[in-house]
Amino acid sequence: MDNIPKNILVTGCAGFIGSKISEMLLERGANVIGVDNLNNSYIQQLKDWRLSRLMQLPNFQFNKIDITDFEMVKTLFESYDLNAVINLAAKAGVRSSLDNPWIYIETNVTGTLNLLELCRRFGVKKFVLSSSSSVYGKSNLPFNEDSQTDFQLSPYASSKKSAESLAFTYHYLYGIDTTILRYFTVYGPAGRPDMTPFKFTHCISKGIPINVFGDGTQERDFTYIDDIARGSINALKSLGFEIINLGSDHPIKLKYLIQLIENNLGNKAKIEYQPNHPADISSTWADISKAKRILGWQPQVSVEEGIQNTVNWYLENKSWLNDLYIE
Repeated sequence: MDNIPKNILVTGCAGFIGSKISEMLLERGANVIGVDNLNNSYIQQLKDWRLSRLMQLPNFQFNKIDITDFEMVKTLFESYDLNAVINLAAKAGVRSSLDNPWIYIETNVTGTLNLLELCRRFGVKKFVLSSSSSVYGKSNLPFNEDSQTDFQLSPYASSKKSAESLAFTYHYLYGIDTTILRYFTVYGPAGRPDMTPFKFTHCISKGIPINVFGDGTQERDFTYIDDIARGSINALKSLGFEIINLGSDHPIKLKYLIQLIENNLGNKAKIEYQPNHPADISSTWADISKAKRILGWQPQVSVEEGIQNTVNWYLENKSWLNDLYIE
């Protein structure tokens, strides 16, 4: 329990990252007050699967609430003696943010503001905000926390940067101890079905063609879910105000990811190449020296092991994932 507060509000607890962080916190003896609106952004069964596992653990309490509803979230702060908030509730997805940018502002910005304001009113001292490597835009590689972040390429990235700015404002004005974590392409078992590792595994397994935007040489700093959860929990300690990258520090080409999935499935991918998407970044690469220094954290799971775990999970749960529809 070193550096772990007793009562922790985890928003987005039925989501990919939120569920894993909640699970690890519960295993370490914390009381987790979980919040999720269980929206239909993707297959409901996947969120139910994650949530059902949490409901079996002691010291977990679930609340179906949308963080954009200030009065409903306020009831949680009135009902529980919270010591920390980890805000993982967010509308994710770079490309889809071009279709409906308003919902990204509502959830990622207004939702964050609601939580920060309630932390101020109720004296909650620690706030951890999940952000994204997308805020770096076309910065020079590797992405360093001091890199320029004024030129986002999508409404999603802009909404995450806006949330970061609000978090600093509340730290500056009201002394809330705040850590912003910029996650780099998180993947793993029970991951988001719109993300490449899950999506490609599903499609290659079923013989469905996969769309590759560009020539497949674009690089991503794929980071395994357990590593992300460990780093996020480490960030609960008192730090004042910090922005910290959590990434693998080992970017790989998309072609190599496809090859790993093919090898683990024993199937060959059917690839349909598409033009580059204007909102996509060609490469991401996290400078994690700050995470090593401040959090004592570094990734432990290689992409080869992580993809093997991801594919094995998919195959073990294929019976209920078989009819999954992914755009």
